Amino acid sequence: MKILEASKVRNVGLNNRLIRSALWMNMADKDGHITPKLYQVYEELSKGGVGLIITGYSMVDPNDRPNPGMMGIYDDTFIDEHRKLVEKVHSNGTPIAIQLAYGGSQTNHPDFQNTELFGPSAVKNRVTGITPKEMSKQDIQHVIDSFTNASVRAKKAGYDAVELHSAHGYLLSQFLTPFCNRRVDEYGGSIENRARITVEVISSIRKVVGNDFTIMVKMNHDDYMDEGEGLVVTEAIEVAKMFEQAGADMLEISGVNETSGKGIGPARTKIHKPELQSYFLEPTKQIANAVSIPIILMGGNRNFNRLQSILDESNIKYFSIARPLLFEPDLVNKWKKDKEYKPRCVSCNGCYREGEVGCVVKEKLRNKAMQK
Repeated sequence: MKILEASKVRNVGLNNRLIRSALWMNMADKDGHITPKLYQVYEELSKGGVGLIITGYSMVDPNDRPNPGMMGIYDDTFIDEHRKLVEKVHSNGTPIAIQLAYGGSQTNHPDFQNTELFGPSAVKNRVTGITPKEMSKQDIQHVIDSFTNASVRAKKAGYDAVELHSAHGYLLSQFLTPFCNRRVDEYGGSIENRARITVEVISSIRKVVGNDFTIMVKMNHDDYMDEGEGLVVTEAIEVAKMFEQAGADMLEISGVNETSGKGIGPARTKIHKPELQSYFLEPTKQIANAVSIPIILMGGNRNFNRLQSILDESNIKYFSIARPLLFEPDLVNKWKKDKEYKPRCVSCNGCYREGEVGCVVKEKLRNKAMQK
């Protein structure tokens, strides 16, 4: 297998094994409608050579918004604008998936700090300070239905796949995390119970979208929390098996639960040397060895030749990239011409800032050039 060879996962024909990972851009309007800037972002990415684009996370319930500027797909009025986005991307020969998320107490939206938000248990979020409402069975079904209905809309809009966000401390991830999930019913306790809500979401989506639509899940391999508080890799392996059994087609493996309060985000800095890159490699290998569906390695993928070596030597099949594509949306096209090409991203995390997400280094260079 080669990085740049085409492949297929269920209905999705990927142009190569390099995937644009989901990235919140903070560019949608206040209700989640797609703006001209967002159309431009994805159109530019679609020309840049990636094998598949995953959009930034989109809200499936208007009463739950993890961040401002998120896209929405929570009712049928969004279908036409998403169809327009998909058509722009498809016109350049690139497939696209939409990431779907439910935030719960993991929200930084200023308008949702004093509203009733869901959680597996009424445990105060260490980062946001929000204590959610412990979900009833009816609330759980509402969340399952919200993801399911959003997936139907995504398919109608022409998306090639959906990706469920079950990582980083958002609601589905919280169910997997013992610190957040103190339940004593069938949704708490054992890892099988803690995974149940996401398993039911996957199964519900599969029933309504049929067999010609791809379901992806982003999940943690480890929450990196104190002992006994978080999901750990041995449990993540079992979760991956359950997601596969439920009908998931691909898993993107991340790490870190942002509710930990340790201030450790999933995106690391100062990863210029190849040996510091692809930093979730070892646990992702373990998960890839345990399931038969394709596994996506994310986290600091920067060196083309190293990724080819990982592909050659492991069961990992795909690689996702986000920050470098903010600087160079055409990075994959550059690698096609020169596999030794070094991305210009310096992994400073300056892209996560006030306002719209973007590369501050690129903007400084552009401003300097304009002043000359």
